[in-house]
Amino acid sequence: MYAVFEDGSRQYRVQEGDVVKVDYRAAEIGARIEFNRVLVYQKDADTQIGQPIIEGARVVGEVVDHPTTKLYIQHFRRRKNYRRLRGHRQPFTSIHIRWILLPGMEPPTEEEEQRRAAESQETGESQDTSDEQETPEEEQESEAEQPAGAT
Repeated sequence: MYAVFEDGSRQYRVQEGDVVKVDYRAAEIGARIEFNRVLVYQKDADTQIGQPIIEGARVVGEVVDHPTTKLYIQHFRRRKNYRRLRGHRQPFTSIHIRWILLPGMEPPTEEEEQRRAAESQETGESQDTSDEQETPEEEQESEAEQPAGAT
């Protein structure tokens, strides 16, 4: 499942769980941000293309950080004693995409998220234990499937 949204005259293709760098926003770390200009949504064979946007669809994210990167611009003309070094620091905001919501959908509450996380951990643990240990019946079946001369 992915969506394409527009923010600040740029388009971003995101999935749930991605971290995206967008233009700087004066928001605290952990604040929730919504992007309402969703242009495309796709989940499996279901594709929705907005004209120009999908009404009611939104991408919800959470501010992770406000990092900056410094760029150095160097100008040099040979044999002219011309050297210039300038720096530029561009601030931006890193956002962790939490949900892609279609019209009429609401983001799950924190309690529902914790419950889902606990359920997924429980099912993951039960699958791991079943894979590691074979019952005596399964061992006999696997031995019976092997040809007689393969021992």
